[in-house]
Amino acid sequence: MGSPQWWEQSWTDLRVQERATSGRRIAVVTLDLPDKRNAMSDAMTDSWARLIPLLREDAELAAVVVTGAGPGFCAGGDLGWIVKDPDAQVIDLRARMLTFYRSWLSITTLEVPTIAAMNGHAIGAGFALALACDIRYAAAEAKLGVPFASLGLHPGMATTWSLPNVAGFAVARDLLLTGRLVSGEEALRLGLVSRALPAAEVLTEALAAADRIAAAAPIATRLTVAALRGGGHRSFEDALEWEALAQAVTLATSDMHEGIAAAAERRTPVFRGR
Repeated sequence: MGSPQWWEQSWTDLRVQERATSGRRIAVVTLDLPDKRNAMSDAMTDSWARLIPLLREDAELAAVVVTGAGPGFCAGGDLGWIVKDPDAQVIDLRARMLTFYRSWLSITTLEVPTIAAMNGHAIGAGFALALACDIRYAAAEAKLGVPFASLGLHPGMATTWSLPNVAGFAVARDLLLTGRLVSGEEALRLGLVSRALPAAEVLTEALAAADRIAAAAPIATRLTVAALRGGGHRSFEDALEWEALAQAVTLATSDMHEGIAAAAERRTPVFRGR
């Protein structure tokens, strides 16, 4: 027999569940260290780094939802090791941070939509993880922010890139330079999240969005994700060139014909990814 599927494997400080819908799979990933507010422990980081390549290889995967156990989403990186090793050299610290960043930000290598369901506070690297997702929902009363400078740290986890990409440079300067935390409600007004909801409803709404994504045409969805990732197109002309090719690809699929037929017949389409 082969190795267990990703939803059958054991993980440390992480829970991974399969959600089947529309004949496809959604991965529900829960950061699971509630007694430490789901801080990114070494064991959690190792589990995450092992999980993402398995998700990337799953041809039936439609979407990924990331949430937190208990009342919080993620308190960020566990920096206890810095206190234990105050004499660490810059070159060694840089190597460690790059490995940490790349492990967690590997979620951006998935070709399917990713959704952060911030059921509670998301701070520092925890909020950076959410910023790396395609869609973000937050609890209205949750505190979100990147207070690196308040701790004497330069921002990390690509937040000097992701924050302006998501909400613009004015918001990025405000949050990164002042270190202030914002509520889910303010985050909605600033364009940092798509929805601000009661905490008990965040995961439910995120899963409903994932279900809608799973019901859409897989090829069209993946190409749209590719078009919007990485800050989008470099220019208007690049967007035209990409869309002319990507739309031509989808015009040649059976799914496109199914979508047109379903619309004409007023029924729900059944897409098969071809």
